[in-house]
Amino acid sequence: MSDRNAPSLSNLVQRFFLEHLGQHRAVSRQTVAAYRDTLRLLLGFAAQRLHRTPSAIALLDLDAPLLLAFLDYLEKERGNSVRSRNARLAAIRTFLKYAGHHDIDALATIERALAIPQKRFDRPMVGFLSRDEIRTIIEAPDPSTWAGQRDRAMFSTLYNTGARVSEMIGVRWGDVVLEGQLAAHLHGKGRKDRSVPLWRPTASLLRSWRRRLGEPPADAMLFPNRSGGHMTRSNVTQRLQLAVDVATREHPALAGRAVTPHVIRHTTAMHLLQSGVDITVIALWLGHEDTATTHMYVEADLTMKEHALMKLQPAGAAPGRFRASDDLMRFLKAL
Repeated sequence: MSDRNAPSLSNLVQRFFLEHLGQHRAVSRQTVAAYRDTLRLLLGFAAQRLHRTPSAIALLDLDAPLLLAFLDYLEKERGNSVRSRNARLAAIRTFLKYAGHHDIDALATIERALAIPQKRFDRPMVGFLSRDEIRTIIEAPDPSTWAGQRDRAMFSTLYNTGARVSEMIGVRWGDVVLEGQLAAHLHGKGRKDRSVPLWRPTASLLRSWRRRLGEPPADAMLFPNRSGGHMTRSNVTQRLQLAVDVATREHPALAGRAVTPHVIRHTTAMHLLQSGVDITVIALWLGHEDTATTHMYVEADLTMKEHALMKLQPAGAAPGRFRASDDLMRFLKAL
């Protein structure tokens, strides 16, 4: 039976954020922001395409053809990656599933929209830095300046903890322990907190940085901007690029490479793996909810080892994988 009093799209959007995300699921502010940005983009696109105001758009208007056109717009006109496109689609699906419980008339339209698949994409090999490269980048900022000393401590902490940049810019002095059992307490993605041990060189840089700030209170930002507030992701990326530019003089191979805070996170994982640290420990270190995510580092390491072995083949040896001789194959088949 049709529900003649089905709520409007505007009403559904408001209830989705205030009740479903805010009260029932109690998601983080970052998650709310991701859904908000997606729906703002979608409604703006739909309003332009349908020649209506966003408030006049109905749930039935958000059909599969419109959503496919929106996803195409994200890739071709906004220049979004396939990964970003899929993230937007996932947010739209969550909203439509919620809306389907409150507007029975729109169920058929919603089901067709939910059938839109995630788009496949090639996963590039994990990029990371060598130990000498990351050391040179950490030491690149001028320690005699306020910003240089902060950047040295920040890059060292990023490398030590393997933290996401969003986690690092939110750390306060009360979250680090610089005496006894050295550690940093990170407030991670999905409200999952974790503690990561600090190496002595990192703790030493942080103590020097604390003295430079005049023993700041526990609620002060660990790595503030000039005004004492939060640094932004773009701030950290910009400061890192300046350090990479300096480090390129010693390591010319860094020229032209995209070295981001996330590359430092990959570097931490690869160096821990190469040092013999168990994959489950690395997953805990990085704050991965599923160890399957961490396995990409194992795959990358095995691929690089295979490439190294190929280079060590004797001169004149045919390239390719090892192939058993006929005699050996006969032996194995006879077992």
